[in-house]
Amino acid sequence: MESLKAVFFGPDPQAQMRKCNALIRSNTRQLDRDLTRLKTADSQTRQHIVNASKRAQRNPSQATQATRDTKTFARELVRIRKQTARLHTSRAQLQSVGMQVNEAFSARKIQGSLQKSTGIMKDVNTLVRLPQLSATMHQLSSELVRAGIIEEMVDDAITDPAMFEEEEEEADSEIDKVLQEVLQGKLSQAQPVTAPPVDKISEPESPQAEEEFEDQEATLEQMRGRLEALRS
Repeated sequence: MESLKAVFFGPDPQAQMRKCNALIRSNTRQLDRDLTRLKTADSQTRQHIVNASKRAQRNPSQATQATRDTKTFARELVRIRKQTARLHTSRAQLQSVGMQVNEAFSARKIQGSLQKSTGIMKDVNTLVRLPQLSATMHQLSSELVRAGIIEEMVDDAITDPAMFEEEEEEADSEIDKVLQEVLQGKLSQAQPVTAPPVDKISEPESPQAEEEFEDQEATLEQMRGRLEALRS
């Protein structure tokens, strides 16, 4: 019956609005889940920085490697925070789309006509390029075209360079700032790390030290994998 109504009278505006709102809520929940994962990764990475710093102080023979690990984790933390900022921006854009869509349907109900929105088109065109939202944002785009709110399907062929540029090597100043924050200023008070004596270098690492190093490496790989999964 509803399909016959759509043929003769056009799609039901209320049904279209409900479907659009459902898609927007679905995308919002996806972004919330990703932000929760990033928050957890942020907390874990901070702890890894603290642990690596303590290891450097506790065992001078591992100080050089531990210091490298500390900076590596700090670099990952910078990347996590950049991704978090992007997703917060995307969530705000999605909320804006939701408000604009509801305003458009309300205006249509009052005025009996619907004006196309370039603002919605622009925001949807940006959001459809997010890997997490691509499929459902295409569905939303299709519904908005059917409703007459935007003129044409969005195109995700061209990537927004400001939002999805390749990660550049984080500046040393960013990494140092993170280290100062996480270690609460202890970095500036720490003595420069010097190379251990030659006889110490030739000594094999203890089983516990090797295990700690392998754990750090495995954790770092897992962290990079999770962050990459959120980007792609």
